[in-house]
Amino acid sequence: MQLRSIWQSMIHERGDRFPAMERLWGWPVLLIALWMLILLYMPFVEQTWGTGAFHASISLSVLIQSVITLFLMARAVGMKGTAIMAGKVVLLTWLVEAIGATKEFPFGSYRYTDSLQPQLMGVPLLIPLAWLMMLPPSWAVARRLSGSRSGIRFVFLSALAFTAWDLFLDPQMVKWDVWIWEGNGHYFGIPLINFVGWILVSALITALVGPTVIPERPLLLVYSLTWIMETAGLIIFWGLYGPALCGSVVMGTFVFLAYYFRLKKKPFASFRK
Repeated sequence: MQLRSIWQSMIHERGDRFPAMERLWGWPVLLIALWMLILLYMPFVEQTWGTGAFHASISLSVLIQSVITLFLMARAVGMKGTAIMAGKVVLLTWLVEAIGATKEFPFGSYRYTDSLQPQLMGVPLLIPLAWLMMLPPSWAVARRLSGSRSGIRFVFLSALAFTAWDLFLDPQMVKWDVWIWEGNGHYFGIPLINFVGWILVSALITALVGPTVIPERPLLLVYSLTWIMETAGLIIFWGLYGPALCGSVVMGTFVFLAYYFRLKKKPFASFRK
């Protein structure tokens, strides 16, 4: 009962339009536990069952984390609002990725391998879900730091918090042979233009989607757990020490500030006045 009361306190947000989901309080806890278990076991999947099973485990982890994010959003804004938000994010990100993989804009020159299937116009259908699973947690960080759910400051902080995750992700996906960069970039083989593209695209999508209600506390937990699992995974299992350090410092800074100013009960913006 104590676990239930703690979780209900975390997921309760003003503007809840879907009280019937109160009975499903345990599902996010179970999904998060399953998601973390899959991430912990992924390094051993390839040794046990081969490359195909390893790539399937990547897809499964993204799917589960996407469901967690959608569940938390639905708890705050309802199924309809969440479906509209998800549809916009998935469509826009697939379009941008399709353009990026063929026109070398806005991320630079790269291409997807055949590792993740199915694909549409050279883009794995899983990729838009990866955007979907981390954009709302990034909105929660920006909401905490800006004290707002709109405006230039909120959009910019959302984009930075989201792009901080890619400091882990891109070197990891290259190592896993999910996508390939043409030429050698300055960030562990990744061109710097890629991160500019991430900032611009995530800012544009955030501005277009315009989230009106953000379940801040549980999404901050998802963002924080992603930071912890990425840091540990890249150091312990994948040997990507440089990306682990950079990602840990930058993404960790957002985690620290989000919780610090939550405890202070003031947004970051108020400390600049």
